[in-house]
Amino acid sequence: MSGRCPPVDHAKNAASFTADAKRAHWHDEALWFVRQKRDRAAKSVPEWEALRETAEAVKAHTLKHLGYYLERFEERAKANGIEVYWARDAAEHNAIVARLLNEHGAERVVKSKSMLTEECGLNPHLESLGIEVTDTDLGERIVQLAGDHPSHIVLPAIHMKKEDVSRIFAEHLQTDPENSDPGYLTRAARRHLRRKFLEADAAITGVNFALAEEGAFVVCTNEGNADLGTALPGLHIACMGLEKILPSAKELGIFTRLLARSATGQAITTYTSHFRKPRPGGRLCVVIVDNGRSRLLRGEYAKTLSCIRCGACMNTCPVYRRSGGHSYGYVIPGPIGSVLAGAREVATYASLPFACSLCASCDNVCPVRIDLHKTLYREREEAIDIPCYAGKKRLLHLMSWVLQRPRLYGLLMGAMRFLLPRLPRPLLYSRFNVWGRDRETPMPAPRSFRDLYRERRSR
Repeated sequence: MSGRCPPVDHAKNAASFTADAKRAHWHDEALWFVRQKRDRAAKSVPEWEALRETAEAVKAHTLKHLGYYLERFEERAKANGIEVYWARDAAEHNAIVARLLNEHGAERVVKSKSMLTEECGLNPHLESLGIEVTDTDLGERIVQLAGDHPSHIVLPAIHMKKEDVSRIFAEHLQTDPENSDPGYLTRAARRHLRRKFLEADAAITGVNFALAEEGAFVVCTNEGNADLGTALPGLHIACMGLEKILPSAKELGIFTRLLARSATGQAITTYTSHFRKPRPGGRLCVVIVDNGRSRLLRGEYAKTLSCIRCGACMNTCPVYRRSGGHSYGYVIPGPIGSVLAGAREVATYASLPFACSLCASCDNVCPVRIDLHKTLYREREEAIDIPCYAGKKRLLHLMSWVLQRPRLYGLLMGAMRFLLPRLPRPLLYSRFNVWGRDRETPMPAPRSFRDLYRERRSR
């Protein structure tokens, strides 16, 4: 393991987001509003917890027999006329997609939301080959025009306000820079994207769920952009992580009931589109990607592959809501992103598990019941062995030693109650007080809990 400090410093990255207090507060409120919608939607389903338990069991079964179901999907999909390709990593995925587009002579591509293609860096790869790629999900298109990247897996532009979108559209779509009305901006986006849909030579989508027995797959959107994108071009490429597989359509209803309610508080996504065969005279290709997933499958992180990418853990996480998605330095932010990033490379993303408050709110809302906070705790235990955290590790051992000695602990707390209020501020907020860099150090109560407890017992 590397001895250098983690390249991704969550606290430092978060500081730039929290510097704009109004934006940070608005971001927090917006996501908590979505969390509350999720709670209302969940309570409207009496069998909600039973659905979660069933989904957890289905995913566990599927992952245990993943090889069988993937092979069954390939067999059935090919029988339906779908071309199936396998990619070991991001580079191979990008090469396969580029080759398919080249075979088709495609120069303009419309793409619906796909976190897998974000993970693989597909857009810049295709653009380097002279292929125009247009993200057609409105939030994705906004961040694409801004030269940015998504800060949330369901709400890609949640970190932006309507005034930001107005400036971006004025620069790229020649809209009125003084008009930030959402209706006006949406109409401008529709005109712009309609032309892209009509001009496209090929369409790329993600895959929400793949059905092994039917050899089909499902794409869920709220804007219908996947349907529009695939309606006209002769080539449709679907990019799919190997964990997206389900045994059959019989299990699909469990997950469609959970997905939208967990993500946005809706009963169901507006468009739940099923793809089973290529259109007449066209090509339908599925690229199944590993990119480190099989390694997770063999270890203690296997359950993270159950994730259905609803984003509920982000909407509830007090750290994500207040620090923004870009502070995580990984394509997927929030609790699930912290787990996946650390599972791939602990040394690079060692700061992420320490950013977690271990409140377990993410576990409570996860539709497939992934133990996110426990996994992040395990990642802390791995990360603490990185040499640059040697000081933190020694401090933790010292604290453990003190806490095992009640009398010593009582003496030290008494000394703290006496000294802290009397220390000169420059001395108290020196470089050694890490806590005090970003917040006021709390002063201890005049009397300890032990003193109060003894007093009340003696009455």
